[in-house]
Amino acid sequence: MSNKDIIVEKTKKLLDTHCYPGLKNAANEWLEAIGTDKEEEAAKNYLAELEDSVMDIESVINLFDSDEGVKKFGAELANKIASHAKEVKVQGGRYCDCPACSAGLEVLKYKEDLLS
Repeated sequence: MSNKDIIVEKTKKLLDTHCYPGLKNAANEWLEAIGTDKEEEAAKNYLAELEDSVMDIESVINLFDSDEGVKKFGAELANKIASHAKEVKVQGGRYCDCPACSAGLEVLKYKEDLLS
């Protein structure tokens, strides 16, 4: 299996998650552009969305510990996610481990291949 095939597979996995609509759109656009003259630009856009969307663990903690996070997600869910993120950090995790961020990180491992 080529690295591009792996990226396609990981991208489809990402699309099966609940993720930021901008990331989902960029992933779909890249998949549709493969093999066309639009692929390079779509890959750049997809990479930018990936890098912007995959959250580091500190950002997750800060969001869900904030008044904004509590307002947006409710106190119970915000507390649950913040507590989980703190556990991830204690265990040495550097990034959010939700399905979307995890799938996004898998694609980012092939960043150079995505752009070539």
